[in-house]
Amino acid sequence: MSKPVKEMLVREYLEKLDGVEEAAIISLRGVSGTNNTKIRSDLREKDIRVTIVRNKLFGNAFGERAIGSLSEVMTGSNAIVYGAESIVEVAREIVDLVKQFPEIELKGAILDGELYAGEDGVNRLAKFPTRDEAIAEDVALILGPGRTLVGAIKGPGAGLGGIIKAIEEKLESGQEISKV
Repeated sequence: MSKPVKEMLVREYLEKLDGVEEAAIISLRGVSGTNNTKIRSDLREKDIRVTIVRNKLFGNAFGERAIGSLSEVMTGSNAIVYGAESIVEVAREIVDLVKQFPEIELKGAILDGELYAGEDGVNRLAKFPTRDEAIAEDVALILGPGRTLVGAIKGPGAGLGGIIKAIEEKLESGQEISKV
């Protein structure tokens, strides 16, 4: 491959992946053309992109950036998968696709500059909560003690309200209220 072509590919990678800090690396070797098209269209519907990359040129383009550490897991034929709301959603989709297409090889992913190498790394990343799920968990943790406190304060008042209601019903029906 000539030097101008390599430079053109590096520029294309930089344009396509501008602003991408989190991504996964997979290999689609062994996946038929029809299945490859189906995989890409299914992912595209979920706003996830797949780009075939050349290992050395990818390393040249992103060597100093956090995403450049994916070069460590890049051997053979590789595709970079990115997009959606977070890399966790991307990892979940890829792990689901592997169940349907076992030819897909999970090579690694990067989240917040940390490399999750191999199939185990991607599977572990897929189990992380998404940003929205993490926020919901945090809100639940913050509100939990408040709910407990409100329940503790409200409990005796509710019991007292029940006693007053029982006294009222007895008085309305003409019954006597006995001393305790």
